[in-house]
Amino acid sequence: MQAQTMQAMALDRFGGPEVLALATIDRPRAAPGQVIVQVAYAGVNPADWKAREGWLSRYFDYHFPFVVGFDAAGIVAEVGEGVTGLAPGDRVVTASNQGKGERGSYAQYVASDRERVVMLPDHVGLRDAAALPTAGITAWEAVFDVGGTQSGSTVLVNGGAGGTGGYAIQLARMAGARVCATCGPANLDYVRSLGAERAIDYREGGVREAVAAWAPEGVDLVVDTVGQGSLLDAVEMVRPGGIVAPIATLIADEPMFDAARAAERGVRIIPTIADFAHQERQLNALVAALAAGRIHTPELTVLPLDQAGEAHRRVAAGHVRGKILLAVDEALA
Repeated sequence: MQAQTMQAMALDRFGGPEVLALATIDRPRAAPGQVIVQVAYAGVNPADWKAREGWLSRYFDYHFPFVVGFDAAGIVAEVGEGVTGLAPGDRVVTASNQGKGERGSYAQYVASDRERVVMLPDHVGLRDAAALPTAGITAWEAVFDVGGTQSGSTVLVNGGAGGTGGYAIQLARMAGARVCATCGPANLDYVRSLGAERAIDYREGGVREAVAAWAPEGVDLVVDTVGQGSLLDAVEMVRPGGIVAPIATLIADEPMFDAARAAERGVRIIPTIADFAHQERQLNALVAALAAGRIHTPELTVLPLDQAGEAHRRVAAGHVRGKILLAVDEALA
């Protein structure tokens, strides 16, 4: 008999990391077209702490107790009516339904629509897969769907040591682009190891000058994973006809790029966020690239599920190298 309940890090109100508490709640059941995944690892993203504080209420209605978490890797536990190509026991990665207001992945089980559940080849580990969905999908959206990156392109990644930045570097290199990236001094070698031809220490200043020396005609694309006014002169670093792709931070009073100057220079500013309509294609492509060794997992930090609050504190403070995962049931791996 299937368990009727599960353990989850749930919140009963909006607030700081302290509102995340281990609780026993109802286990999800597979609706038509859905898959229930028994979670081995859940990925932690900046959007998670923003969801915890209620920032995503503009996109969906919260129902408490609420479980955050967009990313999970684990084992199929149940499939709903109409689901094909997956069966209980299959190893999978998923972008959860949290973005639709359903419970997320900081739990023993999570429900996802079939199109955002991808079977894993045997040689792809669940840890590696759990890091992939949100950061990888966002990077893919910026590098390819927005940026149109191809062989010979030049790409600047602002914040190359983070999860999204790390995937953006690798995806651009996979396409045959030249890449430079900003990061802190402790991450220069790490960013180079991901494929950046030029790593720029933003704390020393002079980013614009360093980029100009590296790409005198301007870069084709800036992927800004940091925002918050950290690279406001990005418009000046892009060649006419190029693109600045700022990753959405949801911060209401965030300094904005100079749209008039961008228009004057023929530079497009295209705000970038993961799009449900693209996620099936993107997640399948990302898993294929990971399986083929064309991209690799960023550095991982793994914390127990009950330390989700600490994971949120670290992510909200910034400067996390790679990705943080929560270990929900490592025995599944």
